[in-house]
Amino acid sequence: MRTTRLLAAIAAGFVMSCAASAFAADKTHVVWWDFLSGGDGIRMKAMIGKFNAESPDIQIDATTLEWGTPYYTKVQTSAAVGQGPDVMTYHLSRMPLGVASGVLRPFTDQDLASVGLSANDYFPSDWDAAHVDGKLYGVPLDIHSIILYYNKDVLGKAGLLDAAGLPKGLDGIANFNTALQKLTGGATQYGVSFATGDNSGATNWRIFYTLLNQMGGTLMDGDKVLDGSNEQKAVKATEAIADWVKQGWAPKNTDYPASIALFTSGKAAMHINGVWEVPTMVDLAKNHKLGFAWGAVQIPTLFDHQATWADSHSFAIPARKGNPVPAEKVAAVMKVIAWMNRNSIMWASAGHIPAYRPVTESAAFRDMQPNATYAALAKTAVFDPRSKIAGVASPVYDACNNFVQPAINGQMGAADAISQMKSQLESDLQ
Repeated sequence: MRTTRLLAAIAAGFVMSCAASAFAADKTHVVWWDFLSGGDGIRMKAMIGKFNAESPDIQIDATTLEWGTPYYTKVQTSAAVGQGPDVMTYHLSRMPLGVASGVLRPFTDQDLASVGLSANDYFPSDWDAAHVDGKLYGVPLDIHSIILYYNKDVLGKAGLLDAAGLPKGLDGIANFNTALQKLTGGATQYGVSFATGDNSGATNWRIFYTLLNQMGGTLMDGDKVLDGSNEQKAVKATEAIADWVKQGWAPKNTDYPASIALFTSGKAAMHINGVWEVPTMVDLAKNHKLGFAWGAVQIPTLFDHQATWADSHSFAIPARKGNPVPAEKVAAVMKVIAWMNRNSIMWASAGHIPAYRPVTESAAFRDMQPNATYAALAKTAVFDPRSKIAGVASPVYDACNNFVQPAINGQMGAADAISQMKSQLESDLQ
């Protein structure tokens, strides 16, 4: 009897196992590529796991590749031979180059409508950056930007915090410089830290571009680079940043990790970096390794009006030559994209501002700090120039690294740096 029961149980288990396998096999498998590592990668893997657990008919098969040039090169070469994923993460700043290279398939109104998405669900700055020549090539997931991290204890003692614990007296370049001077010295070695020696040029590009846009400047307009008064505005922006280093208010030739360490160790009163370092601060504070109260706000208005460099992680579908993503896969991809947007409060924990406004405007996000404090920057965000030589790991980043960054560190004059940058970018456009 026991043997009979045991065999029956094994048989039942086998049937259930086969049914589960059949269920998994019946799912539509969506091949996914991303470039997300570190805290971003951990959170995205959790989201993918949650989606797969909840979805009755779709399975995401995800692969993470190396960020930057290696990723985009892999995407381009794969698409050219009809291979690659069904969906991929893509920086909006790279859209013009992706379209020019024939790598991206546009989204149609029908694609969006099939899962209940529309332009009204997104911030105009984000949505506009996702378009090239009137066509939508990416569905935004977030807005990520640089922000100002600050040591509440130090700023409070200096009289630079208001009753709500937010910085005050930092708007206007003269006021900001006065604050930096006041915050430098004693226990704090620097008023502000940032990666002045970042080998990619990314940090300095983002600060430079923020200040240029706060003056109403334009880096590129079609095939024109720093045309007219824009060149002088670029010089002024470079000089402003270089002065922080020259005066000893900011560190010279400091790499990315060291710039963060200056702030987290209390040696810098403020820190300029991307929102993606919010989890670093949260984790250090949670584990009692920070030693001070901290906050983060959007970059102050140092010149004429508010503007902050920003980019976006978006979802894109590759234009695979001779082997386009089939309609049934596109339908599944749209369900994946819609789910990721509607559940992007999980993604916000990485410091990002959700691009999907129903999440950004939700009570859950309003309670998320410091994200909710700096979320207003989404309305004044400025994306990289709409050019095939701009965006992440682009010639624009290289030019900043070659010219603006040395000027910031006092190795060449600002006017000479901007002149050479302009010449280099004009050459890249040829």
